[in-house]
Amino acid sequence: MGEDDELTGRIIGAAIEVHRLTGPGLLESTYQACLCHELLLREIPFRAQVALPLEYKQLRIPNAYRIDILVADAVIVELKSVEKLLQLHETQVMTYLRLSGLARGLLMNFNAVPLKSGIRRLVNPNPSLVSRTLAGLPTPL
Repeated sequence: MGEDDELTGRIIGAAIEVHRLTGPGLLESTYQACLCHELLLREIPFRAQVALPLEYKQLRIPNAYRIDILVADAVIVELKSVEKLLQLHETQVMTYLRLSGLARGLLMNFNAVPLKSGIRRLVNPNPSLVSRTLAGLPTPL
């Protein structure tokens, strides 16, 4: 298992713990606070509500989007608390991946029982250092 797969596995483990203790039916903001706390307890680095800009021709919109949780500056985590995940939700995460240049994303629906059935691992087929720089995210050395 690669380093990135190990990281996503650790994130999923933290989310399962949150879901085990809280169950379904809460607000996304509550799950986000709980998951951030669980990541902190597990010493997994993250940032919450990370601004993701959009560039269109010569226009830069600095806060066009917000990433729910960015883990280790490598994995976008988008949280939902909905009846079921839609293609639109996956498209949202793929857009975040494309704009950020990051390679991996997790889409998690905390209303799913079990939680694993509401988790989607998404991969950007064309990660780009250029778009990472444009997005203001750290670039790997």
